[in-house]
Amino acid sequence: MSTSLLATHPPDLGRRRRLLVLAICCASIVVVVMDISIVNVALPAIRRDLHATVSGLQWTVDAYTLVLAGFLLLAGSTADRVGRRRIFQIGLAAFGLGSLLCSLAPSIGWLIAARALQAVGGTMLNPVAMAIVATTFPDRAERARAIGVFGAMSGLALGLGPILGGALVDGFGWRSVFWVNVPIVVAAIICTRLFVPESRATRARRFDPVGQALVILVLGSLVYAIIESRKLGWTSPVILALLAVAVLGVGGLLAYEPRRTDPLLELRLFRSVPFSSAILMALFALCGFNAFLFVTTQYLQDVRGLSALAAGLCLLPVGVLIIVLSPFTGRLVGARGPRLPLVVAGTALALGGLASLWLGPDTPLPAVLAIYLLFGIALGTVNPPITNTAISGMPTSMAGMAASLASVGRQTGTTLGVAISGAMVAAATARGGAAFTRAEHSVWWLVAGLGIGVLVLGLVSTGRRAADTAARAATLFRGAD
Repeated sequence: MSTSLLATHPPDLGRRRRLLVLAICCASIVVVVMDISIVNVALPAIRRDLHATVSGLQWTVDAYTLVLAGFLLLAGSTADRVGRRRIFQIGLAAFGLGSLLCSLAPSIGWLIAARALQAVGGTMLNPVAMAIVATTFPDRAERARAIGVFGAMSGLALGLGPILGGALVDGFGWRSVFWVNVPIVVAAIICTRLFVPESRATRARRFDPVGQALVILVLGSLVYAIIESRKLGWTSPVILALLAVAVLGVGGLLAYEPRRTDPLLELRLFRSVPFSSAILMALFALCGFNAFLFVTTQYLQDVRGLSALAAGLCLLPVGVLIIVLSPFTGRLVGARGPRLPLVVAGTALALGGLASLWLGPDTPLPAVLAIYLLFGIALGTVNPPITNTAISGMPTSMAGMAASLASVGRQTGTTLGVAISGAMVAAATARGGAAFTRAEHSVWWLVAGLGIGVLVLGLVSTGRRAADTAARAATLFRGAD
């Protein structure tokens, strides 16, 4: 029998060793996710230093998140097949190299290319780390707590990124937000080699090149169309062709993937209403939050004239709430289920979008910070229930796939949030002041709508009928372990 088909899960580790593995995985998710938000506060400095356009700034963020979203499925299934620790170490090395090249970039084009390389490494860290966590903690209750901690780290990294980024930009320049990753990555590689056991799925999933190409085609054409729509216009033949390609790509995935024995995109998982709702809620929540981050860091620096550090400190309430609420929410999900946290998250995101409509160049800063609290509540209460819903009930052999799909939802939401919000405010960025805050209104209406979407899905996905669909979907994978 091929060794790739053998059950090679990690041995039963002691509690201290398991917690150490969890800490290493959490460190990896922190640097990967933080590099989504940390760069936002550096965008004004990058624009001035590299003479970048608004679309260049959008691609600085989206080149990273687009590659993450496009290759996460491949990374998760590859790690299940050839070894999670091995892929995890390769990912750390690629992420560290990409970070170093970002810090040395002489132009916006080089920076965007280096960000893409950085993201290639990130794809091997995000879902693979969760799969390592899931297989390291065999006890279901302990696994749920560990997954809750891991999911909370993702939200924490997003919230604290702008604060750390502001301090680094003001103290050492924008390049420091990238080279600071290098020593962290080196330490993680060493610790992974020493303490993380190797593991594989019981049954290896074969590579799906057609499915992978279709995923990249859909995401790439959609994001490119959104970012370039301001310059070319929505009725441009190029934009219309890109949108048509995206639609045809989705059709191709729906037609091709169910016919494969080992599809890249396991569509049967979406027969579970809680699982499919979790993916949509991840997309909605992260789209709204990253639209908020993209326009807010520019509003604080370009409209209100704050320094990068001061702008980051203005987002401190967001980070503090994530730190406080994430672990509490994880315990609440374990005790009472995901409904209440999801209702709170959706409501807070919707209210944050609506309240932001009143922001202007001269809005008192205490009022601005009070509104930002709503976004902290939203992110602090949405990640643990989404993560738990996406992974719970899945067989161990599907851990990489389930984790990858949850991460794809997050990264796709992040990518679309930056692309859409950037397109909405691009024309007013150079004018600043009241023109920028008026352009922001369309972004805030979008965020409010996304919050309502999270609220509705949170209610729908936690009812009895939804639970029945999850039970029926689980039977499709019986014997997978």
